[in-house]
Amino acid sequence: MSTRTRIALVLFISNVLIVLLFGGAVYYFQNTYSYIDFYKRLETRATIAAKYNFETDRLNADAVMAIRNQHLERLSDEREYILSAAGNDTLIAQAERLGIQSDFVVQALADGKATLKNGETFYTGIKYLHNNQPYVVIVSADNYYTSHHLSFLRNVLLYGMFFIALLTTYLSWYFSRHVFDPIKRITGNVKQISTDNIHLRLSEVDNNSEVSELVSTFNDLLSRIETAFETQKNFVSNASHELGTPLTTIIGEADVALLKDRQPEEYQQALKKILSQAERLDQITKSLLFLARTGYSDKKPAFELLRTDELIWEVKQTLDRLNPANQVAIDSSLFPDDPYKLKVMGNRQLLHLALANILSNACKYSHNKPVTVSIAAGNNQVIVVVKDVGVGIPQEDIQFIYDPFFRASNTRLFEGYGIGLPLARNIIRLHHGTLQVTSVANGGTTVQINLPVAVKP
Repeated sequence: MSTRTRIALVLFISNVLIVLLFGGAVYYFQNTYSYIDFYKRLETRATIAAKYNFETDRLNADAVMAIRNQHLERLSDEREYILSAAGNDTLIAQAERLGIQSDFVVQALADGKATLKNGETFYTGIKYLHNNQPYVVIVSADNYYTSHHLSFLRNVLLYGMFFIALLTTYLSWYFSRHVFDPIKRITGNVKQISTDNIHLRLSEVDNNSEVSELVSTFNDLLSRIETAFETQKNFVSNASHELGTPLTTIIGEADVALLKDRQPEEYQQALKKILSQAERLDQITKSLLFLARTGYSDKKPAFELLRTDELIWEVKQTLDRLNPANQVAIDSSLFPDDPYKLKVMGNRQLLHLALANILSNACKYSHNKPVTVSIAAGNNQVIVVVKDVGVGIPQEDIQFIYDPFFRASNTRLFEGYGIGLPLARNIIRLHHGTLQVTSVANGGTTVQINLPVAVKP
């Protein structure tokens, strides 16, 4: 059963049940009230009949009867009975002669009041004392309201419920059909999207409904998938190139060396080239392995309390040994008054590696021109900004800078593998921080790192 059919069926059954319960409740309470009201009418007439028949003051009795005739309508087949409980003629005998149930009369005498329904005829009997003698005054009538008005109400409710059931059936079908029309269109459009045309997007809906939110969310998902596909293509292409180059060199040198017998010096020269390319290949594979490890958040290394400024000075000392010509300057003008705001929870080796990669890139791609490292802190974050005046990154390459092995189009003359920045970002993410790169071709690059401040003990 389809979802549309289930929804239509649920709506139909729910509405029909509600209408049935409502109609049944209306009929039940109206029917019950009609009985109570009719018995009260009969009781009023019995009281008036008793006063009229036993009142010694005929003037008052006639006034009572006049009021009764003026304000109380004559009921259908209305009759009055007066039974005496005194004398030799018993109440039971009198009731039997009048065709009235004897137990009803006995109950009225004992309790002071009693009611009875016999078919469509209703009886109300009251006990009345006259000259200390007990009497039972009974008024009976047919309940025209119950037999006619309630029947009419019952028919109206039945026809109304039948009409509502038909209307509910149509509305349920119409509602389920048209509500799911946008979903059907979305499903049809999605079926047309494949890896060959993943650039296609669903048509946006100009409203704030759940369907428009679904379309927007799905388009965002397609954008992320398309980016992932492009990243995979770039990774395969760049990795094939970076891994293929040293392998080709190793195989070529080995083939050349084995073509004929050579002098020891020639073999040594070939082995040096092979060793150099093998070391390059080893460095690439180790970098890839380390990059993969930092991509898994469930394998967190041991963290400790670190001061960001001290860590950057350590990175500066390491960079001075590897590249003495660097011009890295640390700006301390934005240091906070509270030194604790410079502390973060992190792994010293990983953060050292990430900062070293960023600073070495800044020096390399700016030809060792001045590089400024600024450190600031807020209440919740430590901010590290690395700014250089190097070759920058072309705008069309910015979106791919975190792809492993990707290198900007203007960096072909610089050595590197395109792993340092993706590795640095993974490390920063592992520390619940963010890394943001802004750059302009031939206008330098700015890298901003935000790390959460350690919680005070």
